[in-house]
Amino acid sequence: MKFANLRSYKQFLGPAACIGVLLMGAACANIGNPSGGARDEDPPIFVSANPPQGSLNVDKTKITLTFNELVNVKDAFTKVVVSPPSRQVPRVTSMGKRVNVTFDSLAPNTTYTIDFADAIEDNNEANKLRGFAYTFSTGDEIDTLRISGMVLDARNLEPRQGILVGVHDNLNDTAFTKTPFLRVAKTDDKGQFSIRGLKAGTYRVFALDDKDNDYKYANPEEDMAFYEVTVSPTAERTETADTIYNELTAEVDTVVPRMRTRYLPNDILLRTFNSQIRPQYLTKYERIDTTRVFFKFNTRAKSLPELNVVLPDGESLSDAVIERNLTNDSLVYWLPERLVHTDSIRIAASYLRTDSTGGLSLTTDSLRFFYNRPKPKKAKKSDLKKKISVQDSISAITLAVKFGSTTQEVYQPIDIEFATPLSKLDTSAFKLETMVDSVWRPVKGDYKLAQRDSVSPRHFRIEYPWDYDTKYRLVADTMAAIGIYGKPTRPIDHTFTTKKEEEYCSLTLHISGEDPEIPGFVELLNSSDGVVRAEPVKNNTVIFRYLPPGKYYARYIEDFNGNGEFDTGNYDIQLQPDLSYYYPKMINIKKNWDKEEQWDLFAEAIDKMKPEAIKKNKPEADKRNRNQNNNYYEEEEDEPFDPTANPFDPNTRNRRKTGAY
Repeated sequence: MKFANLRSYKQFLGPAACIGVLLMGAACANIGNPSGGARDEDPPIFVSANPPQGSLNVDKTKITLTFNELVNVKDAFTKVVVSPPSRQVPRVTSMGKRVNVTFDSLAPNTTYTIDFADAIEDNNEANKLRGFAYTFSTGDEIDTLRISGMVLDARNLEPRQGILVGVHDNLNDTAFTKTPFLRVAKTDDKGQFSIRGLKAGTYRVFALDDKDNDYKYANPEEDMAFYEVTVSPTAERTETADTIYNELTAEVDTVVPRMRTRYLPNDILLRTFNSQIRPQYLTKYERIDTTRVFFKFNTRAKSLPELNVVLPDGESLSDAVIERNLTNDSLVYWLPERLVHTDSIRIAASYLRTDSTGGLSLTTDSLRFFYNRPKPKKAKKSDLKKKISVQDSISAITLAVKFGSTTQEVYQPIDIEFATPLSKLDTSAFKLETMVDSVWRPVKGDYKLAQRDSVSPRHFRIEYPWDYDTKYRLVADTMAAIGIYGKPTRPIDHTFTTKKEEEYCSLTLHISGEDPEIPGFVELLNSSDGVVRAEPVKNNTVIFRYLPPGKYYARYIEDFNGNGEFDTGNYDIQLQPDLSYYYPKMINIKKNWDKEEQWDLFAEAIDKMKPEAIKKNKPEADKRNRNQNNNYYEEEEDEPFDPTANPFDPNTRNRRKTGAY
């Protein structure tokens, strides 16, 4: 294009330049990140290692693992486990796409396994690479056998996450308490584990909440589990179905058979417990008020301490009234009246305390108890005009009595609490009445007034077969009871009403799969997995009457000694804890409704029994929206805990009892 003169050129360029500037401005105004498609939900992919995976005769103390993207190693100290274990923990670091593991030294002719669990994640979205492990050998061969299984809490069947699982080829019971594990692994967020790098041989398997990181059960306060049956790992080739998914639709595209190595055993179940064995010593002592002294011990005791007043004349406190709990580790001594007005008392307490050898020996502690009496306030002129009420005057010289709610459950007794232990109780002074046609009349039949139990001298109860929707009254004359400090009760008049029949419901559970000769009981649970009520099983049936309507769960306890309690285990005497099982569904009971349920104890796999709604240790949700295979680094089992194994087969019943399943 030609222009006649410069003026014509400028006239053309002006509008064109303006349009160009406007277009550029519009483009610049829309500044932001371009759309990058779907969010990254895939974990990092293992690419290579130096030395390569499965290398032999490795003498390098630094291992480098390379991935397809930037990665981090999170919580390496707690998640990454190196087997065999050693006191010198390898250093694990990440930089860019690489993860470095540095050893101080390597043992000769040893297979090493570095189990990363889910510690490796990508840098951007923190997608975790789960179950990744790296193996090499410093000798001419590599040990490839493995054993797998699951660790659950014995009482509540919660998956034990991040707990140490180890093996010993020394089959003596003392190996667990004296020497570190031979090889180890940690459970994942489902409670599953896989111990790799094993030689052919016979092993014992243990789980340990290893708080002091010494790889042995040297601290009785640690949770633990032991597998009573020895295991011998093997491997076999088997055909499995490999499912391929369509990347666009996330639907199954095809199923291709392939051969894989199956490592056995892969169905080991370890049930952790705490032995409740603690060193015995006095943890706390104090004077609660002028009348009571309190002792708190570290653990339960079979006998009570012997107390003697050091001053002024070394008299015994054998006449003190003791209020205690059932385990004798929390004790309240109600002092004799002669010591109530003494502000300072020195008491010699003789009891059995754990010594340096771990045994119990008699020791005596000289303890001083003080009571700081409040200083009297200066009287004000306004206070002189105030009159002390008759009610306050009477309360100061009489024994207080407490009752529960004015609404009474028909299946429960009335609880009565006196302010102090009693020196006298006149049961004939108490009268139980019911309202008939607006008139109080004595109840029909006998009722029982007695101390609630032998450890609570201040608590009493009245037992009677209450009627529904009925008004009752408990009355007593003055001085029906007298406390140990001489205070009598005032006249008692406690009115209460029982609930209507339609306010209750009942639940009957018919249990199958269990030997009726084995004692057991069922715990009814709330939505927090807390015990609401417990009832014994009789003829494979348990009945819960007088329940308020609501949503419940149920847990069955095999009570082998028949004491009505869940008993923990004890490794020292090779005692497993009681077995527990969950009803797999929530039970919704409506008002004025009697419900019956059939419960086959072993219809569900043990790791699937507990309803998800009350399970606390839930696995972390997978961010990916489709099923993908993570086994980029080596041939793996699809499921470490074999879903085809039936630990409740009658032919293996004896193994289940001993903890084999």
